[in-house]
Amino acid sequence: MTPPHAPVLLAEVIEALSPQPGDVVIDATFGAGGYTRAILATGAEVIGLDRDPTVQPHADAVANDFPGKFRLVRTPFSGLAEAFETTGKSRLDGAVFDIGVSSMQLDQAERGFSFMRDGPLDMRMSSEGQSAADIVNGYDHGPLAHLIKLYGEERQSGRIATAILRRRQVEPFTRTLDLAEVVEKALGGRRGAPTHPATRTFQALRIAVNDELGELEAGLAAAEGALAPGGRLAVVTFHSLEDRIVKAFFTERSGNAPGGSRHAPVTIETRKPSFTLLFKGAREAGDAECAANPRARSAKLRAGVRTDAPVWRAAA
Repeated sequence: MTPPHAPVLLAEVIEALSPQPGDVVIDATFGAGGYTRAILATGAEVIGLDRDPTVQPHADAVANDFPGKFRLVRTPFSGLAEAFETTGKSRLDGAVFDIGVSSMQLDQAERGFSFMRDGPLDMRMSSEGQSAADIVNGYDHGPLAHLIKLYGEERQSGRIATAILRRRQVEPFTRTLDLAEVVEKALGGRRGAPTHPATRTFQALRIAVNDELGELEAGLAAAEGALAPGGRLAVVTFHSLEDRIVKAFFTERSGNAPGGSRHAPVTIETRKPSFTLLFKGAREAGDAECAANPRARSAKLRAGVRTDAPVWRAAA
C-alpha cells in the first residue's frame, strides 16, 4: 500500500533518532507509516500510536511488510506510557512526534478538517467526542471568540464569533464550506490575502476538538518517563503554538531555562537535566523539500537525548 503523503523532514528525523538494529522506537503519530517504515528499514522495531481508526489499512500493510517488527496501538499521545507497557518491552530507545493534522486527514472531505473541501463539520481525529459543529453551534459568544483567538491566534475573533452566532440563529452549521463562507464574509473577503480567511478559525476549532496542545504536553511528559537513558526524542511541529510548547519543554528539561535577574533571583534549581539537546534551536526543511512538499515550509524539528536523571514532575 503506497503512503498518500511524504513524511516531513524524514532524513533529519532518522538522523536525530539514530535507530539501531534491535532498538525499540515509538512513532507517536503513525498516520500512513512514513516515519515507521524508515525506522523499520534500519532494523529497529516500531510501536505505532494513532487515535485515528482510519489508519488501520496502512498499519496492516506495514505489519505485513515487516512481520514481527511492528504493532499499532490506538491511543492519543497521553496514552504513550501505557501503550509501551502493554508491549512487554524493557527498553524504549526512541520516540518521534509529528504534530497536528495530516495531509491524509485534510484530503478526506468527510472528516471535515479542510475549508477547501465540502464535508461534515467534524474535525475529530478519533471520531469520538464533541465535533467542530458542536462547538460553533453551542458555544456562547465569549467562549467562542476566546477559543478562536487563543488557538487560532486570530485578531478578529470577536467579529467572527458575532457572525457565527448571528447565522446559527437562522440555521445551525453542519458543513465546512458553509462555515468557511461565513468567516470569509465576516473578515471582508480575501482581498488578495495569501491564505484563506478561515484558516485560523479552522485551526482553532481543530485544536480544541482534539485537545491537541494538552495531548502534546502529556505526550512529551510520557515520553520523558518512558525513554531509557540514551533514548532519543524527536518532535516535528508546524505552527507557533506547538513549537512554543516543544521549545519550552526541551529548554527546561535540558537545564537551559533563563534565570532571574539580580532584583528577582530565582530559587536554585536542584533537578538535574533529563535531556541534552541534540542540536541548538530547530532544524527546518531545505529548499528542495519545500518545493516538493509545501507542507514542509513551516515544519520545525527539535530533538534531545534522555539522560539518567529522574523525570521532572509538574509543580503542585
